[in-house]
Amino acid sequence: MFIKDIQKILDAQLLVGEEFMDTEVRSACGSDMMSDVLAFVKDQAVLITGLLNQQAIRTAAMMDMVCVVFVRGKTPGEDILEAARDNGIAVMTTTHRMFTACGLLFEAGLNGGCHIK
Repeated sequence: MFIKDIQKILDAQLLVGEEFMDTEVRSACGSDMMSDVLAFVKDQAVLITGLLNQQAIRTAAMMDMVCVVFVRGKTPGEDILEAARDNGIAVMTTTHRMFTACGLLFEAGLNGGCHIK
């Protein structure tokens, strides 16, 4: 699956990263707790979160994630978008709740791909 597919499936608005739309995404992680993301996530993943601060972008960058989707219609401020630009991470927002967003992506064939270390 590609970032452009995620945008379509989630009916999401792309905020940063038009140049990354053809980047492959291999797995997804939905969490508001970045410590869980650090424990479970693999690279080439999309982070689905409602945590609207730079920690979400920093965590995604540390884990070599390629995209962050903010749920529940949350729109990040310019500081968060700038951090995403600096780290080469696409950012989107969707009106779906986290559970629904994860379910839609799973139904479309994207798995969690994460196991407890």
